Amino acid sequence: MIATTILQQIGGRRFAAMTGSRDFMDLGDGVRMNLSRSKTSANRLTITLDKETDTYRMRFYRMTVSKHFEVKTKDIAVYEGVYCDMLEEIFTSVTGLYTIF
Repeated sequence: MIATTILQQIGGRRFAAMTGSRDFMDLGDGVRMNLSRSKTSANRLTITLDKETDTYRMRFYRMTVSKHFEVKTKDIAVYEGVYCDMLEEIFTSVTGLYTIF
């Protein structure tokens, strides 16, 4: 339910079509997705709900897997206290990908 709400707030199907984001995963308290190429090296985005403040945490990061199956992550940008009307703007500022025309 929370993941669906987040996707609707960030733009829904239009968001996925315009940004090339894919592989959406419901985390229970948020959503994780793979990002297409962007101006940063981030290839993953996790948006989670902070129920106490009713705000979101956005974590843009790069995840790589070595040939020995070692997973490494590197944070590109992390935003705390994000309101629903700020999701699209922050996404565009970090990735350079627009969610609306």
